Amino acid sequence: MKLSKLFKKIVLVLAGNRFIVLQGGTSAGKSYSTLQLLLVMAMRSNKVKLVSIVAETLPHLKRGVYRDFIKILMEQGLYHEANHNKTDFIYRLGGWTFEFFSADNDGKLRGARRDILFVNECNRITWDAFTQLEIRTKEKVFVDFNPVSNFWVHKKLMPMNKGNFSFIKSNYQDNKDHITDEFLIDESIVRSIESRKPVYDEANNLISGDENFWKVYGLGEVGSLEGVVFDNWRKCDEIPSVGKWRSFAIDFGFTNDPTCIVEVVYQSGELWIKEHIYETGLTNEDIIKKLHNIGVRLNDEIICDSAEPKSIATIKRAGFRHVRGVKKGPDSITNGIDILKRFKINIHKDSVNTINEFENYLWVKTKDGEMLNKPIDNFNHAIDPIRYVGMEKIGMDRQVRKGIKRRD
Repeated sequence: MKLSKLFKKIVLVLAGNRFIVLQGGTSAGKSYSTLQLLLVMAMRSNKVKLVSIVAETLPHLKRGVYRDFIKILMEQGLYHEANHNKTDFIYRLGGWTFEFFSADNDGKLRGARRDILFVNECNRITWDAFTQLEIRTKEKVFVDFNPVSNFWVHKKLMPMNKGNFSFIKSNYQDNKDHITDEFLIDESIVRSIESRKPVYDEANNLISGDENFWKVYGLGEVGSLEGVVFDNWRKCDEIPSVGKWRSFAIDFGFTNDPTCIVEVVYQSGELWIKEHIYETGLTNEDIIKKLHNIGVRLNDEIICDSAEPKSIATIKRAGFRHVRGVKKGPDSITNGIDILKRFKINIHKDSVNTINEFENYLWVKTKDGEMLNKPIDNFNHAIDPIRYVGMEKIGMDRQVRKGIKRRD
């Protein structure tokens, strides 16, 4: 059995923690190495164990890990048709039983307990589905994924299980024989991946390649979702205390949607953003108290959703003289997005809800996969007030437009 460098990395952490988290680029061998390891464990064991291998849907499972599993068995002379229940996607090897099923099978999610769980491309299933699987697993839990964006592995699984997970980042370079250092994938695949590596000129402008593809699928690092609206932002440690101008903005919510208050500073041709409030259940009186608590002065500019004139009037009567509703106009959402996309945007690292929105705010996609020039109506509670500032402060300001520092 030819074993990759990644296989050896997994073996080194196997005896430790409950969760084995495999984040990696395309052709890194994450699922293949995990299947090899599970088969080796089965052959060396004299115990009876059940292994569940799960993917998003049955078609996804059949053309992915299930096919690879049977391939490995055949290559190693381990496949015997008598051990294979093709109807139920079950294979028995020694005392071990390998079952394959999809995460959209609710009965299986809440079914019998298992010893070992392997969730393939886990970013395609929900946190709730994973939880149902994990709580019924006695021993090890393997998850693998391409890091298209941050999701529940980064936001919930690892933070909730500190000291009990092993994290392995890999890319196509790890899919080499651990002894000979030769690629275990075809050279044409290597060339295809490397052809997308970004190339820059002396001014750091992109000449060729695909930055996000290379980051996610080439290097195995967390990137942006396909179809993400904004890719012109980064996290920052601080925002400037002064700038050419500073505005606060409010998007009103109450029961289901949060009220969001953000601070936007314009300095050196860039936008700097800090989230101050992101809460449900706030009355206008609560909002006024919050404005005072976060240090908004009575003469500070506050731009609000113009659909709430009564709320704006209440805040103005509380002494905030420069509060006003945004002038939206036709196609205000796409126009506001276009304005913001001209800038480098810096978001304070503690603005967790705003960062989450920028990571997940996508263009609407048709059933045929076509991207529309229309964003989803979700992940926009912080983005909307930022957009209000963009439209109100920048949309018609030629001096500001001239000073825009475009993304390198």
